[in-house]
Amino acid sequence: MLALAGWFIAASALAAGASEDTKSATPNNLRVSAILESEGAYGITRDRASKLEFIIDPQLEYRFSEDTRFTAIARLYAEGFDHLEPGRPEQREIAPNSRRVLLGDRTDMELRELYLSTQLGKAHLTLGKQQVVWGKADGLKLLDVVNPQNFREFILDNFDDSRIPLWTVNAEISLGKSNLQFLWIPDRTYHLLPESGATFAFTSPLVVPQAPPGVAVDFRSIERPKNILTDSDVGMRLSTFWHGWDLTLNYLYHYADFPVFFQSLSITPSGAVVTVSPRYERNHLFGGSFSNAFGDLTVRGEVVYNTDRFLLTRNRADSGGVTKSGEMAYVLGLDWSGLQDTLVSGQLFQSWLLNSTNDIVRDTLDTTTSLLFRRHFLNETLEAEVLWLRNINEGDGLVRPKVSYELRDNMKVWLGFDVFHGNRNGLFGQFAQNDRLVTGIEIGF
Repeated sequence: MLALAGWFIAASALAAGASEDTKSATPNNLRVSAILESEGAYGITRDRASKLEFIIDPQLEYRFSEDTRFTAIARLYAEGFDHLEPGRPEQREIAPNSRRVLLGDRTDMELRELYLSTQLGKAHLTLGKQQVVWGKADGLKLLDVVNPQNFREFILDNFDDSRIPLWTVNAEISLGKSNLQFLWIPDRTYHLLPESGATFAFTSPLVVPQAPPGVAVDFRSIERPKNILTDSDVGMRLSTFWHGWDLTLNYLYHYADFPVFFQSLSITPSGAVVTVSPRYERNHLFGGSFSNAFGDLTVRGEVVYNTDRFLLTRNRADSGGVTKSGEMAYVLGLDWSGLQDTLVSGQLFQSWLLNSTNDIVRDTLDTTTSLLFRRHFLNETLEAEVLWLRNINEGDGLVRPKVSYELRDNMKVWLGFDVFHGNRNGLFGQFAQNDRLVTGIEIGF
């Protein structure tokens, strides 16, 4: 934490006049800015520093006209302890033209976003590498699946930072009070999963095949889709406002971003071997969202039907350790702001497998709840919140208290905890040894 303290002092000295200096040095149609962020984490259970990252996001925006602009966002990332991605990440899940440039084991450069936004008649076009956000649930994602996610820090990172931008053709057409969006995504990039030995490497039997004791495992390379045209993702969304309700209908034909771990058991002269052959499989997603405000109470939700969910089973002999099922899932959220400067929010997530069998590792009906309490102080410069996520089936969860303070308009600091609890076979409980204290600073230039 001493290194973070030194960075805080140096950054504070730079922050005071940076914003005005940048504005005065650029013409009106060109905007150059940057975001500097540093966050450190100390592992409470392991009694060691687990993260010290430094991020610089330079941003450029050039306006050709009122309707046309070009945006570029890069990222320089450095991590002091190399626990989140030990060694040089292979990036097997990322398409070659979207991969980071590695500058050693702990530093990399990345083109985060690069797109042209323009108006063509009634259509608004955004062409290039970008993020497309569909769902807005707290803590977990249901409908927000257009962009894959970097799970380097499980789900602890900010969604805007963990979301992986994709090369996308994004067309939005105005239809009076409605809006129709079309997506074509030729970028074959999927979830970036932590490798074995990383702090947040997955170990739960819900998502990782478990070999019997004494049985060797041969883990093959991921089989990736190869054709830029036939293996593209396509989607559409119709959004409208009806009698006070914000409504959307969504469809996405895509490769699910988690690989499917097909398994086979063989006998060799040296003993039994389980061969794991991961590959990506197609899925049709049909969904929608709704929200409406009734005084101090906001009701919101998302509903999703997935045609092809692949799930781990206990039967390797007949099904390769995997079975396919349709899935209905939803999240229902209630946000109450009846007290001044205060938000209380609760959510119910449920996932129901339509073709469940006794061999499937997870339960047919899976339920997760969340509770968020947030309050502002000192003219909204000080924010205190706590988010609690709990899975009912496994009895595990995550508690995240956090306090943040805006020292200036362009400078924010924060302090928080990430505390896991419960069954170590669960998605949260698998990280029960990874409780941590987190502190950070963000500065805009």
